[in-house]
Amino acid sequence: MRLSQKTALVTGAARGLGRACALRFAEEGADLVLLDVAADIADVPYPLGTPDQLEATARLCRERGASVLTACADVRQQKEVDDVVADALDRFGRIDVLVNNAGIAAPSGKAVHEITEDEWGVMLDVDLSGAWRTIKAVVPSMAKQRSGSIVNISSTAGLVGYRYFAGYVAAKHGLIGLTRAAALDYAALQIRVNALCPGQVREEPTLEGRMLSEVARSLGVAPEDQETAFLESQPMNALVNPEDVSSAALWLASDDARQVTGSVVTVDGGFSTR
Repeated sequence: MRLSQKTALVTGAARGLGRACALRFAEEGADLVLLDVAADIADVPYPLGTPDQLEATARLCRERGASVLTACADVRQQKEVDDVVADALDRFGRIDVLVNNAGIAAPSGKAVHEITEDEWGVMLDVDLSGAWRTIKAVVPSMAKQRSGSIVNISSTAGLVGYRYFAGYVAAKHGLIGLTRAAALDYAALQIRVNALCPGQVREEPTLEGRMLSEVARSLGVAPEDQETAFLESQPMNALVNPEDVSSAALWLASDDARQVTGSVVTVDGGFSTR
């Protein structure tokens, strides 16, 4: 029970890695604040999480013993994020962990010069500025308690380039830069900030994630062909499982990692070391 008596805020919690982290944290004793936009966004060409999916995550966490607060909020709007944090503090009294998982994989599938202003803007606003806004919202309370752990979900795209994914690559590289700067800003307050860089994550039906499928769609290939291509580039010859990522997030969130800050942790089967 490594997160017993701690409260964790997870963004992008309706499905995928957000759900995986929420479930793992619930199993380890955390109370949870689950945030998701739970609606589609203009210029994002695929369905995002829904209110029903967010409630499904909450139900699964409650079944594991967690107290849960859900919130439909857009990380592009500072007031909405601030309101969720205020509600969380009213309910639980503290926020010990923030997992910045909210993110989009598309609009993608274009060379740099073909990306429109709106497509570029929405990618950075969600994947990079969204994390900045949630950090702004939670740090004052973490500073008062002089403790906290922030885990920013970046990607191997934060470490290397991917053809036709310039906006995503730029946002995820920026998130690593934000992580390192924030780690220095808040070290004296005992607030740790780290980045987690998953490789391609296998889609599990129980989590309802669709990142791999969306990458394939953006490139105009079948998901099974995209999975085969990734396997050929993986030194360990396997896709990352969601529980591999949630286990790493749990470690960074817990006191087991109390001297870890400003770090970039890869969970990619060796992909980024090639």
